[in-house]
Amino acid sequence: MGLVRSMINLSYFLVFLSSFCLEFGHATDTITALNFIKDSETIISNGGRFVLGFFSPTNSTYRYVGIWYRRDSTTRAIWVANRNKPLKTTSGFLTIAEDGNLVVLDGEKTILWSSNVTSSVSNMSARLLDTGNLVLQENNTGLITWESFQHPSDSWLAEMKAGTNATTGKNVRLTSWKSPSDPAVGTFSAGTYSFDLPEAYIWNGSSPHWRSGPWNGMVFIGIPTMNGGYLDGINLVEDKEGSFYFAFDFLNKSAQFHYVLSAEGNVLKAFSINGNYWVVMWSSLMSECDVYGKCGAYGHCNPEDKPICSCLEGFEPKNIEEWNREDWTSGCVRRTPLQCMRLSTGGKDGKKDGFLEVKMMKTPSLANLSSVLEDSCRYRCLEDCSCTAYAYVAGIGCMLWTRDLIDLRKFSSGGVDVYVRLAYSDLDKKEEVLKVIVIVTVVIGMVLVMALCTLFLCQWRAKRKENLVDNMNQDKLQELPIFSLEELASATNNFHQSNKLGQGGFGPVYKGKLLDGQEIAVKRLARSSGQGLEEFMNEVVVISKLQHRNLVRLLGGCVEGEEKLLVYEYMPNKSLDAFLFDPIKQELVDWKKRFNIIEGVGRGLLYLHRDSRLKIIHRDLKASNILLDEELNPKISDFGMARIFGGNEDQANTERIVGTYGYMSPEYAMEGRFSEKSDVFSFGVLLLEIVSGRKNTHFYHDEGTVSLVGLAWKMWNIDNLAALVDPKISRSSFEKEILRCIHVGLLCVQEFAKDRPTVSIVISMLKSEIVDLPYPRQPGFTVNQITSESESSYPNQKVCSINNVTVSMVLGR
Repeated sequence: MGLVRSMINLSYFLVFLSSFCLEFGHATDTITALNFIKDSETIISNGGRFVLGFFSPTNSTYRYVGIWYRRDSTTRAIWVANRNKPLKTTSGFLTIAEDGNLVVLDGEKTILWSSNVTSSVSNMSARLLDTGNLVLQENNTGLITWESFQHPSDSWLAEMKAGTNATTGKNVRLTSWKSPSDPAVGTFSAGTYSFDLPEAYIWNGSSPHWRSGPWNGMVFIGIPTMNGGYLDGINLVEDKEGSFYFAFDFLNKSAQFHYVLSAEGNVLKAFSINGNYWVVMWSSLMSECDVYGKCGAYGHCNPEDKPICSCLEGFEPKNIEEWNREDWTSGCVRRTPLQCMRLSTGGKDGKKDGFLEVKMMKTPSLANLSSVLEDSCRYRCLEDCSCTAYAYVAGIGCMLWTRDLIDLRKFSSGGVDVYVRLAYSDLDKKEEVLKVIVIVTVVIGMVLVMALCTLFLCQWRAKRKENLVDNMNQDKLQELPIFSLEELASATNNFHQSNKLGQGGFGPVYKGKLLDGQEIAVKRLARSSGQGLEEFMNEVVVISKLQHRNLVRLLGGCVEGEEKLLVYEYMPNKSLDAFLFDPIKQELVDWKKRFNIIEGVGRGLLYLHRDSRLKIIHRDLKASNILLDEELNPKISDFGMARIFGGNEDQANTERIVGTYGYMSPEYAMEGRFSEKSDVFSFGVLLLEIVSGRKNTHFYHDEGTVSLVGLAWKMWNIDNLAALVDPKISRSSFEKEILRCIHVGLLCVQEFAKDRPTVSIVISMLKSEIVDLPYPRQPGFTVNQITSESESSYPNQKVCSINNVTVSMVLGR
């Protein structure tokens, strides 16, 4: 009897101890039938990296069971159990059912989610590993019967195997959330696909949305940035059963790092060190050309072109009306049918099909892999009448295509040379054109050699020095269409004052109209300008190599005698400052238009810093240098101050400080050091001006500050950012987005360059891809505010920009 009483007392003690643990949280990383967790309780992985428990997404009251990083202040789940069946109360709990499955139950003990393992036994437990993997295992044998890594949500973590099981045929895929507040299975999925070659895909439903290009043993060849370390640690593994999968690792084990498939169908590489906010280090969809099959069959996409889609040579649009409407989905068709004559019957008449070399391309989808060597790859394709193209890639081998060529894209670096099959007649035309080009090139070369010889012979003559400079400038202009002085004088009514658009340090800008009706803006270097010649030629070199929808387009130039002119596309709405700082025109730019301008300038700046062939630092970004087209879309202008950086160069110094006071970063204005972060500072000032409708430098002492940046910092510290917002755009429905822009602006104008985000991170912040923003530090030029006009570092400078295309200069002290 005493033994029975003792056992009963022990049972009560165990129940009490279990209740005590449940009340104050679990120190264990394991769930059993007796040791379950209910809402508000969690378990933590053994190493302390991950937490499993109940959570509610942003802007939602529904409850879900999920896993998240322990140090992530956002509690954003990387895996969710009951995605499609949320709990509407806090009565749920997670436990092991009688059949051995891991289940989520509501207050009525209804099963909302189950691991659904048919071969489970009753003696089971679930354990949260420090990799973020939740495993269900037999207690006696340790055999794992189910794991969350094989049933992922929208996140791919280190050591998670993404691939295809050769035995079961199961393909492990990520599935997007429906929205940031709804983790239910969305329309997008991401995973691997292997026809002959493994590559990564994003699908929209059952249709491809993005693809990585095939794996060459080291990288996906359709992602040139992988060579730059953007996607480090990824590797392909194939086991003995023939299953293959991709996995990745990260050297910094303390960092929080994973890939996530967004609700919009974009795979993002997210990284966080301290858990306060996430940084997007890489994105699968960087431009429209990353969308699968954007230009249809036999069309290729180039984000630097306008329009972005073109047919391959020898092909023409299948539906010209759709093509003109920029609907390229119908693609292109051959101008001339293939003869498809085999080598053995080609004879000496040369009428057999041939191949057009297309360089620097993303290879088309659905390639077949052939075992032949490189020398035989061409012949293997030529002998197969169904073969439409081939390519030989190191690490992969001979790739052949027997279908229409889909998802071709032009790269500025990296890429593969693809050989597209064409009829002989189309190749013949191409060869004739090439012959003409070769002849012209040889003639031009001979002329240039003769010109150079003449220049060298005449260098000793001092009176010819000016002519030598002019000839060098003319050589630079040869990269552009050349206009005659007579043609431009006629277009501008002999540079009449009524056509004058503005005036800068370089000289005036005029509106003109060419004989074909095209409107242009003509930038004319003033003869009296002592500082304009260098900026003029610098702009020719820089902008002639750039092409982006948010950069003003240079149409051509003219150098005749002492006259030097540049011709731009005409912007009917002039510059941004004409709208922002005009009390009447401010009404025309509501918040949606202003945010579109902010995004457009950001995309243009991102192109300059990262995506163009050259790395460009603008150095004079301001409202008067943002031009607006007929739909108020922004275009960055004035590259006279811009600097081209080398491949490994990220900072430079100058003794010649150029730019506009109020937009220059502290390190540039005071020390002559400039980098990408100098442009970020200018962008931050511009962002604050757009939100407030006020100029940075037009402030008075009764406001307790001499700049907009100083006022923004003051309002931040007293928690009154709303006072900074232009009343014309102040709407409750936009308040959160507007205040976020001010927050981002303050992050951009921080005093020290190392504290400022890069442009790519700024864009992610503006799009709310980074949910929680860090607190800004002290902005530049606010510690010791200038107290009087006479104490200014630049006492003789009065900045007043009314022109549309400007070059402003501040001389060093």
